[in-house]
Amino acid sequence: MEPPFPGMDPYLERSSLWPDVHHRLVNAMSDYLQAQIAPGYVAQITPYVALEQVEITAPRRALVPDVGVFERESAAVTPATAVVDTPSLTGTALLEVHTRYARLEIRTVTDDTLVTAIELLSPVNKRPTPDGADAYEQKRRELFQSGVHLLEIDLLRGGRRPRLARPDPLPAAPYVVFLSRVERWPEIDIWLCPLDKPLPTVPVPLRRPDPDVPLPLTTLVHQVYRNARYDLRIDYRQPPPPPDLTPEEAAWLDAHLRARGLRQ
Repeated sequence: MEPPFPGMDPYLERSSLWPDVHHRLVNAMSDYLQAQIAPGYVAQITPYVALEQVEITAPRRALVPDVGVFERESAAVTPATAVVDTPSLTGTALLEVHTRYARLEIRTVTDDTLVTAIELLSPVNKRPTPDGADAYEQKRRELFQSGVHLLEIDLLRGGRRPRLARPDPLPAAPYVVFLSRVERWPEIDIWLCPLDKPLPTVPVPLRRPDPDVPLPLTTLVHQVYRNARYDLRIDYRQPPPPPDLTPEEAAWLDAHLRARGLRQ
């Protein structure tokens, strides 16, 4: 099935699915950029491991930790010998697992100098804790001070976004892209990405006088969706994962999915 959304699919943000999306999208960006920046530069994938909360769903309980994927058979339930009360609700457990993520680095071939860092934000980068968003902000400051271009792609609606000095909050948008160029810092270019529009094609800066390389985010997200057959793993009859959409976004999403025949 073709990707049903014009840009980012909010269903890809599901905690049990996002690590796979992140991995595939970083690889797709690397392959695309490498073809554009050779022979002067290389696109290098740098892995890291984060402790994430992953939703465990029955009956197939598959995870994406750094140690691999496992499945566990449901244990047989022994009938109770006495009368017991029926539970009021059932819930879904969250399990903290070490999850592999990666960032993308554009480096020169001649001296292996880091020129541009590309961060596809993960949940840990946005978690409002000292080892989450605070640690990510420290890494941002180090990159700013080291004379490196920084492209940040935030395709997660939840959590705390990278901070800006401006006192006013950004206009509401589910997704956003930030670009900090060395020669223009501390100014940051910002792309707001609404749910009902394609994601932007954004520039990846290189060393002067080399021109920017365009990175077509919609093309790559849709390519990953098709190649991974995410349509087989998503039930569009259900609401998207948290956080809740705005009333306007929820109404648009429902009408859009009905028009695509994915909801009745």
